[in-house]
Amino acid sequence: MMPAVKFVYWEENGAWIGYFQENPDYWTQGENLDDLKDHLRDLYHDLTSGRLPGIRKIGELVVS
Repeated sequence: MMPAVKFVYWEENGAWIGYFQENPDYWTQGENLDDLKDHLRDLYHDLTSGRLPGIRKIGELVVS
């Protein structure tokens, strides 16, 4: 079973734009929502492959 990853997306001037919540610095776009999802899948594989250096992520810290 494939992991589910949350992403943010919107339509702007005829293009669908999106990024992963965990990786907000890396955006991609598509001609429609399905095309955007295909590009997001490719981006996910690039980000998790270990081949790209310096991938920034969002973390969470619990403080007391």
